[in-house]
Amino acid sequence: MMTTVNPALHLARVRETSPLIHNITNFVAMNSMANVLLAIGASPAMVHAREEAGEFAGLAQALTINIGTLSPHWVDAMIEAASAAQTTGTPWVLDPVAVGATTYRRQTARQLVALSPTVIRGNASEIMALVNQSSGGRGVDSTDAADSALDAALQLARQTGAVVAVTGEQDIVTDGQRLARIEGGHPLMPKVTTLGCSLTGVVAAFIADAEDIFAATVAALDGYAAAGERAGKDAKGPGSFSVAFLDALHGLDAGALSGRHLEIEHV
Repeated sequence: MMTTVNPALHLARVRETSPLIHNITNFVAMNSMANVLLAIGASPAMVHAREEAGEFAGLAQALTINIGTLSPHWVDAMIEAASAAQTTGTPWVLDPVAVGATTYRRQTARQLVALSPTVIRGNASEIMALVNQSSGGRGVDSTDAADSALDAALQLARQTGAVVAVTGEQDIVTDGQRLARIEGGHPLMPKVTTLGCSLTGVVAAFIADAEDIFAATVAALDGYAAAGERAGKDAKGPGSFSVAFLDALHGLDAGALSGRHLEIEHV
């Protein structure tokens, strides 16, 4: 049995509501992630102090946590924010950057997974590392293709109740019962730092107030891929691509996403 997702409908909701997205992300990603969220139509906030992270998470429509540049004080803030989101029912997205690289990252990720993330988004090596199927790639880079993490993604989704998004040349999204594959993007996207981190924020914007978290996650990834395709048409290299990508996100509309009705497989 197949169903479909219409990304344009989800994008329209983001643009209409401009959700406030609370981001605890890494130092490298803050600026680009904020710009990406503004371009898609959301309202970004970069709040990482432990003293206010939990309180602010209760004010936001969604939360993202990225473990890219960990420190003990930031980990405390992540735990408090995720705990607050769990208490209030605020959707939140975990980005387990380079989770397989060090013991500290694995321990932190386990603590955060225990706080019921709504979505877990990572590359194939990161998703596999979360279920102890690989070493977790080379730093922040994946050494595995997205499809190689399918079994791990299904296992992680069924264990945690989260929607799991594995991103790469082809993206896969599953909630343990449904599965979507997203094609698109552009080869220059991995050449621009923090575009993956910024995607986590876009996922959060799409799942804010969403009735179907799985469908909203699929729509977010597909819209991102569509923007990458459009940006790549004129870009001459990573620098011009970065600027063109922001413009493409800002210019996304129903017309740009027409025909991108994604088929959903039941597994």
